[in-house]
Amino acid sequence: MSLDIVLHYLSALAYLLLAASIWYPLWKNQTLEKHNKLRHWTLLLILLLHGCAVHTAMLYSDHIRLNWALSISLTVWIGMFIFWIESNFVSLKALLLPLGITSALGCLLTVFFPITDTGLIINVNSEIFRIHLIISLFAYSVIALATIQALLTAVLDRHLHTPHDFDSKQKLFNRLIEAQPPLLLQERILFRLIWIGFGLLTLSVITGSWVSIRYYDQLLPYDHKTLFTLLAWIVFAFLLAGRALWGWRGRIALRWNLLGFFLLMLAYTGSRFVFEMILRQ
Repeated sequence: MSLDIVLHYLSALAYLLLAASIWYPLWKNQTLEKHNKLRHWTLLLILLLHGCAVHTAMLYSDHIRLNWALSISLTVWIGMFIFWIESNFVSLKALLLPLGITSALGCLLTVFFPITDTGLIINVNSEIFRIHLIISLFAYSVIALATIQALLTAVLDRHLHTPHDFDSKQKLFNRLIEAQPPLLLQERILFRLIWIGFGLLTLSVITGSWVSIRYYDQLLPYDHKTLFTLLAWIVFAFLLAGRALWGWRGRIALRWNLLGFFLLMLAYTGSRFVFEMILRQ
């Protein structure tokens, strides 16, 4: 068993234990304030472990190896790191339960679907290409995190508009929702993530054009990745314009966010999944 597989196993276990530290007090109908700082710094240690796992599996001296499962693991790592930074300013502790479970699943995908000869090998032969690649990965990850945030915001909005019996024996799901930050704060976080993701996606398109002009003498390469990336850029630009001009929120924002993220998935992760798992190429 390779080192990166072992590290991903350990990361998945650590994420699950951290999620359990939220689940248990909710199940017992207890406060989440206890051990809050411990969870915060434990998450940072888990992120260091997860980062070592991704680094070991992906980065080599002159090339980068990637497949659809490892790209999800990388996305989870970047997204959780951004979550950790955000949690220094806003109380988001209850989100550790769904995010911890999701992160564990992301790590386990890399364990069950390790890189093979069909994986993508990217030769890093210039600094501008390295910059473009890093920006693209961060853009994809931030938008993935925004999509999760949009789903959580939609669930919270629906919960607030549904009558509930607020007694001491509420279901675990209801207690988890009640522990979330206020809806308006959730929406501010959502659109902050979308703005950051959109900015990174714009830089990704610009640096991608620079690489294309330098190596292929054309403004943009004619491939499916470029097409779906540009379509995603248009979708997020339209969403942010709708937010600024017409105050879009709630379900409208969720639908546009899901569409943009789906297009970005088709740009890489979805296509690699088809090639590697279905076509075996």
